[in-house]
Amino acid sequence: MDSERLSNALMCMQCGMCAGSCPETGITPFNIRKLVRKKQFSLEIDQSIPWYCSSCGECTLRCPRDVKPSEMIFEIRSALVENGEIPLSIQKALENTFVQKNPWGRPRSKRGEWLNELDIKVPHVSETESKRLLFTCCIQAYDPRCMVIPINVARALAKGGLEFGTLGAEEACCGNEIRRMGEAGLFEDLQEANLAVFKKYGVKQIIALSPHCMNALKKEYGEHDIPVLHYTEVLADMIKKGSLSFIAPYSKKVIYHDPCFLGKQNKIYDAPRNILKAIEGLELIEFSRAKENSLCCEGGGGRMFYEADIPYVRNSEKRVEEAVEKGAEVLATSCPFCVMTLEDFATEKNLPVKELSEIVMEVL
Repeated sequence: MDSERLSNALMCMQCGMCAGSCPETGITPFNIRKLVRKKQFSLEIDQSIPWYCSSCGECTLRCPRDVKPSEMIFEIRSALVENGEIPLSIQKALENTFVQKNPWGRPRSKRGEWLNELDIKVPHVSETESKRLLFTCCIQAYDPRCMVIPINVARALAKGGLEFGTLGAEEACCGNEIRRMGEAGLFEDLQEANLAVFKKYGVKQIIALSPHCMNALKKEYGEHDIPVLHYTEVLADMIKKGSLSFIAPYSKKVIYHDPCFLGKQNKIYDAPRNILKAIEGLELIEFSRAKENSLCCEGGGGRMFYEADIPYVRNSEKRVEEAVEKGAEVLATSCPFCVMTLEDFATEKNLPVKELSEIVMEVL
């Protein structure tokens, strides 16, 4: 593991900033401050506890001593993986990724099937002049609910006249969640495979559809000279330059949820909001905890594949309840993980959850 990412538990002065900002501490058995303390004294840690972490990164961002508590969690999980002491669902996700290059174990040969739903021709990235790659997240490539995201973004980019291509079945999982589940070796394999394909086809820019993919490709793939952007950054820039415009109004109150990997971990707050603000009739409202203080939906860091063994009020439920209280007619976000976790509870409240690209397609 890169030395810059290693935790430094011995530096902890037990100030409590990590636990005070952690979305899991206080509602689950997970207490990041206590875990750091146990790490300092090499005390035994209950095997189930590290899996409650959703890798939002808040503890590491708030730590005044640069202890990197979230990285410590990955190290603990790595030891558990090495010893085979992991939940069955996590083990299955890792095995699936090893075999089919995605945690759900869907056939790799079908990773690009979403392209068949398009009414436009999207070339292989090798056939483009720009060598601009649209990188598809695993969940967007295979899950019917999220498959609309690459379809919508591809249409929007084409509408704005931006050339791009895809890799289809040659694309592998970015590995963002794999590293956070403690499988550093598998993450490195995915990293090497993807970088080799990027180099093979001379990729010059990457547009990532998921904040999780963007984070891995941009910050965890080591030194490479390929700029990596989230699609909201690209669309916002196209709107600003006038190459993409909206023709239909959207007369609804929309509340925007900041995904952890897009917002607090990569500081991208304005791009998605600027897209929404450019839509006629749309009234943008905010959560009480927004931007760098956004409440994690609990979908990241392997939590998508791990069900807590105790009942508690999920953060996604809290988000939905606040959205309803504020009079929102639509709950918008720009991450497939957030869509999946928020929609579970929003459906019960008859509150539509829209990935940003879905709103864009309604007004183009």
